[in-house]
Amino acid sequence: MPLVAGVDSSTQSCKVVVRDAATGALVRSGRAAHPDGTEVHPDAWWRALLAAIADAGGLDGVAAISVAGQQHGLVALDAEGEVVRPALLWNDTRSAGAAADLVAELGAAEYAARTGVVPVASFTATKLRWLRDHEPEHAARVAAVALPHDWLSWRLRGYGPAGAADAPLGPVLEALATDRSDASGTAYWGAAGYDRELLVAALGPRGRDVVLPRVLGPAERAGETPAQPVAPGVPAGVPVGAGAGDNAAAALGLDARAGDVVVSIGTSGTVFAVAEEPVADASGAVAGFADAAGGWLPLVATLNAARVLDATAGLLGVDHAELGRLALEAEPGASGLVLVPYFEGERTPNLPDATASLTGLTLASTTRANLARAAIEGMLCGLADGLDALRAVGVAARRVLLIGGAAQNPAVRRIAAQVFDLPVAVPTPGEYVADGAARQAAWALSGERPGWGVEVAEALPADAHPVIRAQYARASRGVSARD
Repeated sequence: MPLVAGVDSSTQSCKVVVRDAATGALVRSGRAAHPDGTEVHPDAWWRALLAAIADAGGLDGVAAISVAGQQHGLVALDAEGEVVRPALLWNDTRSAGAAADLVAELGAAEYAARTGVVPVASFTATKLRWLRDHEPEHAARVAAVALPHDWLSWRLRGYGPAGAADAPLGPVLEALATDRSDASGTAYWGAAGYDRELLVAALGPRGRDVVLPRVLGPAERAGETPAQPVAPGVPAGVPVGAGAGDNAAAALGLDARAGDVVVSIGTSGTVFAVAEEPVADASGAVAGFADAAGGWLPLVATLNAARVLDATAGLLGVDHAELGRLALEAEPGASGLVLVPYFEGERTPNLPDATASLTGLTLASTTRANLARAAIEGMLCGLADGLDALRAVGVAARRVLLIGGAAQNPAVRRIAAQVFDLPVAVPTPGEYVADGAARQAAWALSGERPGWGVEVAEALPADAHPVIRAQYARASRGVSARD
């Protein structure tokens, strides 16, 4: 059976999985680290990709590959294919003022209607505006604008800086390609395609003429690896799929369908759902992204997720397993103790200067068990508010797919079933972004979306305890009023 490879070029590292194209069975894998920081030269990603491919045993026997990557990051190229400056990543907030300027000039409702999103610091358009305003000498050199996965796929296909030994096809900027999911995170692409007027608002007059990547469909190929190999372990003639943004690739890796809501609990939290129609939310709470399967992926992001549990475990002097055991000793609602976990401010709701709040302290409620439970309930209630925001814009929800490191804690799973008013399924831990890219590679190879199954470690029926959400709603309103 042919093999396919999927790549996850994330903020922290590059992962490669090689799977059987027919069954999805994992054959081998590899990884390599990325440098820290909120701006990184893309060459570091290229070196990590090649190292991860080597760690996975190379691409011999691989019939197709696809690259998924962190969304929004700005890769600006000049006419010779050189990177103009280190890429500004999604988590680089220096463009917050640029985002505010764009919204003030054009209006949140206008952006939402045309692109499905309202600019915030993470989006590509705001980074282009920052570049124009703060580094005009760099902005003047921009001949093409790409995203991380676009650029890596371009390099894998043999393109790159003029004269580079690992870029035998040279700086053909028109060969850049992307997919709908990643394009939808730029704030200058919408259901009708690229919006040059919005690009001009961001970059200035150069925005009329700069090269933008072709936007491919889910099963289309960007091209193939070149006849002159770019590196050892990368054979010639391997088809390269369209690629995807990381959240869209994760949804594809989970085989999520309409009605599925993915709740991912990492350092930050995300709540996203597969939808059949585009979403526009002028409040900016819901980003109306596209998915990697031809539909849509409305998404809500929170800043405070697993770190809430880290902080509480540290305060109690326990590890995460003991934190969970303590939490399950307490009753739902933690005897009235409520933690609103805005330790780092919050993005949803938009309260960047907020702080965390612990309320409901009485002699009876002030126990280690109640504090442990209040931390888990507070973290999950913030994510449940994200689910409510999705529903408010018409997204259907029939079950929650709970993923991320914190989802492996039995207490988090059980309390999730009590917070969300939906059944909760916990897939077996995996590299779902890379898996989604592998599915896309198999799709490009066969022309059909793979029917690989996803193993579920635990399925919990809905067990809603309304007291948890009601207490949290009262307490979070108090925080909003103060801030």
